[in-house]
Amino acid sequence: MRMTNKIMQNNSLYNINNTKELTDKLSTQMSTKKKITRPSDDPVIAIRALRLRSDVSQITQFYEKNAKDGASWLKVTGDALETTSELLKNMIGLCTQGAVKDFDSNNIAIVIAQLKELKGEFYSTGNVDYAGRYMFTGYRTDTPLTFMENLPENENDPAYRKYSITEQLDISSLDTINYTDIGTLKGVSKESYNPANGPAEEEKDISNSDIYRIRLSYDSINADNTNKPTINIITEANKKAAALNGTEPTENTLVASGDIEVVSATANPNPQDYVLANPDKAVLIPETGELLIGADLYEAKFNSVNNTDMTTGAEIRITYEKDSWKKGDMRPEHYFACKDITKADPDPAKDGTIEYNHVEYLDTTVNPPQKKKFIPCDKVTQFLEYDVGYNQRIRVNTTADEVFTMDMDRNIDDMENALASLKEIEAVKTDLEKMMKGMDESHPDYANLKTTYAAAEKAHTHIRENMQKMFEGLITKTQEISDLTSLAITDNGTRASRLDLIDNRLMTQKSTFETLQSANEDIDVTEVTVKLTSMDFSYQSALLATGKILQNSLMNYI
Repeated sequence: MRMTNKIMQNNSLYNINNTKELTDKLSTQMSTKKKITRPSDDPVIAIRALRLRSDVSQITQFYEKNAKDGASWLKVTGDALETTSELLKNMIGLCTQGAVKDFDSNNIAIVIAQLKELKGEFYSTGNVDYAGRYMFTGYRTDTPLTFMENLPENENDPAYRKYSITEQLDISSLDTINYTDIGTLKGVSKESYNPANGPAEEEKDISNSDIYRIRLSYDSINADNTNKPTINIITEANKKAAALNGTEPTENTLVASGDIEVVSATANPNPQDYVLANPDKAVLIPETGELLIGADLYEAKFNSVNNTDMTTGAEIRITYEKDSWKKGDMRPEHYFACKDITKADPDPAKDGTIEYNHVEYLDTTVNPPQKKKFIPCDKVTQFLEYDVGYNQRIRVNTTADEVFTMDMDRNIDDMENALASLKEIEAVKTDLEKMMKGMDESHPDYANLKTTYAAAEKAHTHIRENMQKMFEGLITKTQEISDLTSLAITDNGTRASRLDLIDNRLMTQKSTFETLQSANEDIDVTEVTVKLTSMDFSYQSALLATGKILQNSLMNYI
């Protein structure tokens, strides 16, 4: 084959260009520290790089963001629970002091005032937040646990709020309260009582009774004899059928509206006397949120053979309305199935009702099928979970109902009401003692004073003993809440420990995958440096050799 100068030139330029391309490739690798700059450079490395980068990116998200955010959430929650535990221990100590029989109403008032302060701090702890998110309110992290200010009761005010609340109870929610009827001793004083008219009350007429009661979670509810709460029951069989079919459970009336009387706490006769005189009735006291059950009604509806299902898991549902909210009140959407009916409208198309803690199901009994909402028997849980690994999630929140139960608030309300009764009877006793002290025992009115005083002493004994039992009951209830708090602390700590283990594993995985990614993508700098230097020498040599060879052509010999 004949080799011309042109062929030699072309071959030389081609070879020099290849050398320059390889030099450029090695120079690019040195600059980027990567083996390839485009998939076509090495498809195998490119595919492996995509997979490893995806793995590193996910692990980085789990390790540097999700796990750390979850750990912070658990830490703040744990600190709040520890604070709550200390508050409860202090409250138990105060209740122990209040149970001392020698304490008079003034000493008890001091104890209750301290309990109220601790109670306020207890519920305030439930408003703790992390990065602007409330810790104990489930999915509603933008809503505090309690109302932060008093709300107006004027429905035209934009801040006005009205709720329809359904409390889901069982038979254990029905307790008894002790009531001492002091009769005409109420209001007795030096100025109002004239012993010449006879005893104000006799000892035999002082009665002490136990009354069945269901205490609602709120006081100051909306109720009168035209707007009564509904009291229904869902039997155990209906609960199971609803759970099996995923449909709305069947409710039956437990106490008919005609059997409920709404009696104000200031009425005469008072609600306690009314229910004792009408044992076939239930009495609702709207100011205190108490539902008193007459003895006959209790036997007929709550304790009869026809209601044996009550002891095996039946659910009692009481629905009522409330629009009076003061600072520190617990927001009902965090605890109950309820509806915000502030803007409710009779026209369904314009109804502004907001439903909380309801579930939805498809009603196939109508054509076409319709979606409907109902209150489930099982509580709607709101657990916040973080992805902290492949197919691995961890719960980070503790919900309010696990610790901040409303029993504490309502029990202290009961204590305040009982303290008012104790102060009243102590004032009567004090006035009677002053009247007796200035009167000779032979005075014809002295016997009447002594009889009245004996009645007051009996009433005082009953009321003071009742207060002591209430303090003992509050100790038990506070201890129960303390146990719940300890359980929540343990549960929170267990999840934090588990997250620590996951965090350590993620750190190891991140390091491993980053090493694999580096081995796949990154160059060996020493090796590339040697190659680049070698290629540079080759390039310079090629230029020199080509220059020498191509200096002469056939024309030089013609």
